[in-house]
Amino acid sequence: MLRPMNTLGFDKPEAATRVVVAMSGGVDSSVTAALLKESGYDVVGITLQLYDHGQAIQRPGSCCAGTDVHDARRVAQMLDMPHYVLDYESRFRQAVMDDFADTYLAGATPIPCVRCNQRVKFADLMTTAKDLGADCLATGHYVQRIDGPNGPELHRGAERARDQSYFLFATTADQLAMLRFPIGAMTKAEVRGHAARLGLAIADKPDSQDICFVPNGDYAGVVAKLRPGAIEPGEIVDQAGNVLGRHDGIIHFTVGQRRGIGIAAAEPLFVLRLEPDRHRVVVGPREALQEASLTISDVNWIDGRDLPEDGLTGEVKLRSMQAPKPATVTALEGTRARVVLNEPAEAVAPGQACVLYDGDRVIGGGWIDRREALAA
Repeated sequence: MLRPMNTLGFDKPEAATRVVVAMSGGVDSSVTAALLKESGYDVVGITLQLYDHGQAIQRPGSCCAGTDVHDARRVAQMLDMPHYVLDYESRFRQAVMDDFADTYLAGATPIPCVRCNQRVKFADLMTTAKDLGADCLATGHYVQRIDGPNGPELHRGAERARDQSYFLFATTADQLAMLRFPIGAMTKAEVRGHAARLGLAIADKPDSQDICFVPNGDYAGVVAKLRPGAIEPGEIVDQAGNVLGRHDGIIHFTVGQRRGIGIAAAEPLFVLRLEPDRHRVVVGPREALQEASLTISDVNWIDGRDLPEDGLTGEVKLRSMQAPKPATVTALEGTRARVVLNEPAEAVAPGQACVLYDGDRVIGGGWIDRREALAA
């Protein structure tokens, strides 16, 4: 007679199932660890020290930083579970922070949280989990892993306002097989309720900031520190190439931006495009922001299968907080694809992700390519 599966999908007792939990020091990952421990699993916590410890101590509410490492350690001690802190500062800088700076200098708008999941948390950390003999790696993401006819599928979190599936589009089938998301079917209120019930000291801790290593949203300051001397001034031009003014560096702009352009005009001007080779910012009226199609690169389809020849229809998200839009995605050469929207979208920003959904299921996605430069 077959033993019934435990709640994580393994056919063995909870006490014989080792789970490594990625503990950032926040409420979500702490509750994830506590609930698994409460259920009787063999839980091991790992916290990654990702960036400058001295700066991190001064930044409450950040992620994977000094005070957060301390909070994760306190939770692990209270739960009486093993806990390890791994120094990943060098790896994080190379894989995430350097990419962040280079992407901005290339005229695109990066999403470092995706790179962190893709290159650090779901790559290096998963290797460490396997080295520790773990059956799976659990995180506090608000997404759901659901077994489908062709294997595990990635679905949106139950609370749409908290759903983090957009940031996990680069997850591979092999990674998803080992990942678990115990709080993905919960609301934030339910998670905080568990934290209070279990007596966790971090029950009322504020949510972490989206970009942990950017103090006060000063992207330009971070890029200047990482790439001193690389920020160059240039021209602000209209769609015909006429010079309207000058700027201190394209890193101060993103597609769709209206405020802070510094050009007086009869009608509002928006950033339409960035041209890093010429250090130019192209501006124009709002209607010029409309895009009916786009191309994406470094495409990842989570189940590993190629797109059908006639493409795939579904909904795409072009920014994390943007509502999904109906579209058709067809494969191009290599790891690129074309996305044709049923209705034009505004402010399609290079460097952001385009993520394809079939209902609540995440099919995959890629990085939005930069628009062609002006001929002038």
